[in-house]
Amino acid sequence: MDQASRTLLELGQAPELYRYPAAELLPLHLAAADAVVAERRQQVPILDRRAREAGVDRISRKSDLVPLLFPHSTYKSYPASFVEKKRWKDLARWLTTLSTDDVTGVDFDGVADEDEWVDRLRENGHFVIATSGTTGKCSFLRHSAEDRARKVDAFARQLGWPFARADGSRSYFWLGPHVGVNSATDAANLGASLWSTPDNAFFLTDERLRLTDISRLAAMRRRMADGQATPGEIAAFERQQQARSAALYPGIDAFIDRLLDRRNEKLSISGTWAQHLLVRDRARERGIPDGAFHAETIVSAGGGIKNVALPDDYQEQVAQFYGDVVRTGTYGMTEMFQLMNRCEKLRYHIPPGLLPLVLDQSGETLLNTEDVSGQVVEGRFAFVDFAITGRWSGTITSDRVQFDTAEQCLCGRPGPTILDTITRYQTGDDTIGCAGTIDGYIRGALAS
Repeated sequence: MDQASRTLLELGQAPELYRYPAAELLPLHLAAADAVVAERRQQVPILDRRAREAGVDRISRKSDLVPLLFPHSTYKSYPASFVEKKRWKDLARWLTTLSTDDVTGVDFDGVADEDEWVDRLRENGHFVIATSGTTGKCSFLRHSAEDRARKVDAFARQLGWPFARADGSRSYFWLGPHVGVNSATDAANLGASLWSTPDNAFFLTDERLRLTDISRLAAMRRRMADGQATPGEIAAFERQQQARSAALYPGIDAFIDRLLDRRNEKLSISGTWAQHLLVRDRARERGIPDGAFHAETIVSAGGGIKNVALPDDYQEQVAQFYGDVVRTGTYGMTEMFQLMNRCEKLRYHIPPGLLPLVLDQSGETLLNTEDVSGQVVEGRFAFVDFAITGRWSGTITSDRVQFDTAEQCLCGRPGPTILDTITRYQTGDDTIGCAGTIDGYIRGALAS
């Protein structure tokens, strides 16, 4: 790792890691970006080709990075046939095109599905993590062993900021499964190890969250939405979902009852909005009033709203149920290690080792340049995470953000910050200009 990147990560070790003005960090960000791009070009030929064709030789300003960023969809750009026909060696070849190390030497004999493919890679020193595949196709991202250690370190420093420290003193309740290779289960297990002890960490189910099941579920929902599924297929799908829910429901009751029985203790509770509403409904069945939780309980809620019917005021209902507890907030994603924590004024702060970039909707023009200080710019969020070495970390997301370039946040800490108004670009609007180019590079690499 280059010295500038190392310095930025060391700045994030301070007890108050969000205390550095953007002007102070910018020279380090540019030096680190220049060094990282130079190194990754030697390791990831697709990045090198992109840099040559874009005419980018050095990173001297933030806009130089824009043509080099990979769209989030790049990490699921493999041909679907690689999974459907169990071409695991070819899938490894695809992953190698996006990684700083060759993973094709792994023996995939006996691998039956995506989950076992990731398991086999992990057994051989490649910590691959997957997204949930809610679009019907999973993303796969490789971490090096050093990356893994840095992610654990980042979580340890940032979880709970600025309201509490994850010191192992609470009972931890994750409203979901903890076995699996996707990013949600990874975050759940990291949270459990930091907030609690093994004896006081509880999960909704020990059943493995399988990528194959999630992908099939998403694919069927997409076919139903497009009108392509037959009535027979829909009926069979609904029966299968009802059977799975019926098998799991007694476990849900027991899990929620355990959580409610400990409501007078300091807890850490994390889950989706729909899951928190299930806790509320069970509490009402038991006659437990709103606001019955320990004041130092930490509640984290987010996500889980796709394809789920929720009331318009679901966030307000969850807040009313838990009452006056601690509500931490983080903004992050599978593609990054370092979290952006929400302060007392509901603004997300950026750690020193993360370079934030706000682009126009097409992902081609930088909006948060140095000459817009003091303005709030709205656009597509992108970043470079200097903690990641297992791949090129420059990424364009599907998120629309409002980015406040002011020198100081309303909480008094140095800016910039991201407002708590983050949304996703809809499918029709989520077209990133360079996506076809990068995908073309990958197809060419696989064909060679």
